[in-house]
Amino acid sequence: MKALHQWLRPGERLDDLQLNNLHLIQDPDSFCFGVDAVLLSHFARVKKGEQVVDLGTGSGVIPILLAGRHPHCRITGVELQPEMAERAGRSVAMNGLSDRITILARDIRDIREVLAPASVDVVTSNPPYLVPGGLVNPRETRAIARHEITLTLEQLMEQAAWLLKPGGRFYLIHRPHRLVDICVLGRQVQLEPKWMQLVHPYAHKPPAMVLMQLNRDGRPELKHHPPLVIRQEDGSYTPQLLDCYRQPE
Repeated sequence: MKALHQWLRPGERLDDLQLNNLHLIQDPDSFCFGVDAVLLSHFARVKKGEQVVDLGTGSGVIPILLAGRHPHCRITGVELQPEMAERAGRSVAMNGLSDRITILARDIRDIREVLAPASVDVVTSNPPYLVPGGLVNPRETRAIARHEITLTLEQLMEQAAWLLKPGGRFYLIHRPHRLVDICVLGRQVQLEPKWMQLVHPYAHKPPAMVLMQLNRDGRPELKHHPPLVIRQEDGSYTPQLLDCYRQPE
């Protein structure tokens, strides 16, 4: 562990991802990943040899988790904020994954300048959930990560569709109240909603998140996975949630 701590800079911490001895560098004063990133990396289906792009990669947690779960894929993480992209790059190098993960410090809206159209098998994204308006976090890094300040849902859908090969898959996690927007905007750019899963904080609580799979040029048919519940009544994690941390067989 001492060797891993040598990758840290003042104010940063090292988090154990509970998968294949993978760790992540985080800055508590910046935006830190939550359970939604773990859920998305578990929900996404990646086949051997596929090319993956994670849009809005932040700390790089989703590419690192995907690399841990799927050892034969290559992943590119795209992050607007240079300091977060640099931190993600250090996490990638620290975990010995530089041969499989590339971090690009780019604006997602300009991604067509560096990546080719219809070149990707899978796109993932844990995007900003909140539309502008109301209270916004005064720290810019957190505000950009949580609010559609630099990227709208419509722009995200357009770029994902542009990147994906015909039949390619777009996986994202969002808030349930944006479900109709996701479906409508997806269809406008030939991303057909194919699978969804509602995520509940407790069994008796309304869903707080929704996981979606949209296929490029897919046929209309939306299927549902059973709801996923995060916590049991005593506050401990459910077996469902704990399964999201396990290495696939």
